[in-house]
Amino acid sequence: MTSAATTAERGLEGVVAGSTGLSNVEGGAGRLTYRGYDIADLAANSTFEEVAYLLLFGALPNRSQLADFGVRLAANRALPPQLIDFLKALPRDARPMDVLRTAISALGLFVLHVDDGSPASNPRSAIHLIAKTPVIVAAWDRIRRGLEPIAAQPNLATAANLLYMLSGRGPISEAERALDTYLVLLADHSFNASTFAARVTASTRADIFAAATTALGTLAGDLHGGAPAKVMAALVQIGTPERAEAYVRETLGRGERIMGMGHREYKVRDPRASVLEATATSLGGVADPRWSELARALEDAAVRVLAERDPENRVHANVEFYTAPTLFSLGIPADEFTCVFACARMAGWTAHVLEQLAHNRLIRPQAAYTGPEQRSWAPFERRDAAHA
Repeated sequence: MTSAATTAERGLEGVVAGSTGLSNVEGGAGRLTYRGYDIADLAANSTFEEVAYLLLFGALPNRSQLADFGVRLAANRALPPQLIDFLKALPRDARPMDVLRTAISALGLFVLHVDDGSPASNPRSAIHLIAKTPVIVAAWDRIRRGLEPIAAQPNLATAANLLYMLSGRGPISEAERALDTYLVLLADHSFNASTFAARVTASTRADIFAAATTALGTLAGDLHGGAPAKVMAALVQIGTPERAEAYVRETLGRGERIMGMGHREYKVRDPRASVLEATATSLGGVADPRWSELARALEDAAVRVLAERDPENRVHANVEFYTAPTLFSLGIPADEFTCVFACARMAGWTAHVLEQLAHNRLIRPQAAYTGPEQRSWAPFERRDAAHA
């Protein structure tokens, strides 16, 4: 029975669970800012390295600070040989997100530890995680294809390095810019599910690697970071823009969701979706343009059909919707989309962990009890008799 003094909000919707100075989601206005900077301005003018620095240290870096940060990232990209051997021993059909989650947890064994034996939760560890996550993703992609991992290049930034480590070829500038824009857009998003999970873990004084592992486990779900792969599957199934509306009606008719459509926070179009749609479209000049065209047709059809069903509740594409055509056009397999999401969000997760620890209080919410009223204990004889 729910206590009269306790109100339960399903999914904590509308509940303010804490405070952060890292990012602000203004759902009604369709606006997202990182430490006060509008996401569209950052995507157009800043690199992922600048944004990671902003999230970790509170301000955009000057040239000297950015150069030093790039050197620190480059110096921390190499994986421990034991970790590479471990990856090579895994089943080749293991899911990439499962591998990444396990590898990040194992990574904590190879960094400097504090007196209690746990990894230090500080900016140095955050840089370890931000630098090594793309390397793990690329290494597993090659290992599962029977290829040797490729070491990162010290002169390449995060986006260019990831594309290089996946393919062994230097990326063209359009591809590098597209992936860098994606990483900027996905770097943080306030108290989303994975970030909140990381902060809960950090609030227990578990280390930053444990918190990152928690976040990765949470990100893997279809209702969070797993949606883009489902969007890509839908685009492949639709095949032509003319089939989009029929697909939407058939899917909704089965009581299923159109993945990538709608967002818990945004009451208008996700501001990141607009930027990423333009990014996906721009890749049409260097990759197959049909994927962005199919995505546009699917969103238009979904918006139209959903409005017919519920005129009061307008639904638009979120950032994960246009992740699919963007990353697929870059040659990234659909089952690795969520891993690339994690490469971006590691900057936000680690910044949130450090923010949580700076003013920590154990996160321990109340729950509304809905079970039976108080009952009296009974010995086996009475339980047996009642069962008979």
